Amino acid sequence: MNIKINSVKFSPTKKLESFVSEKVNKLVQYSEDIIGAEVFLKLENTQDLDNKVAEIRIEIPGNDLFVKKQSKSFEESTDNAIDALKKLISKYKEKKKNI
Repeated sequence: MNIKINSVKFSPTKKLESFVSEKVNKLVQYSEDIIGAEVFLKLENTQDLDNKVAEIRIEIPGNDLFVKKQSKSFEESTDNAIDALKKLISKYKEKKKNI
């Protein structure tokens, strides 16, 4: 799977990039249809504590799944986004199975 990580308003550490890549790569076990993923890590409202945003778009033939989560750390935001994507992927597979 092709994973593209983009950061906005900061430079991510290698540790953060590998954490995000590892989490996104695990989504393949939920669906073999996944072509690639694009991840945006953003800092928003710098005076707020919950200012780390992770946006993940998963490319699936004929459809893209998108999730945006915000929390106190990029790791937590990524974990929350991955959990939401797991649910979306299972819904996608159910819908696909019923067609």
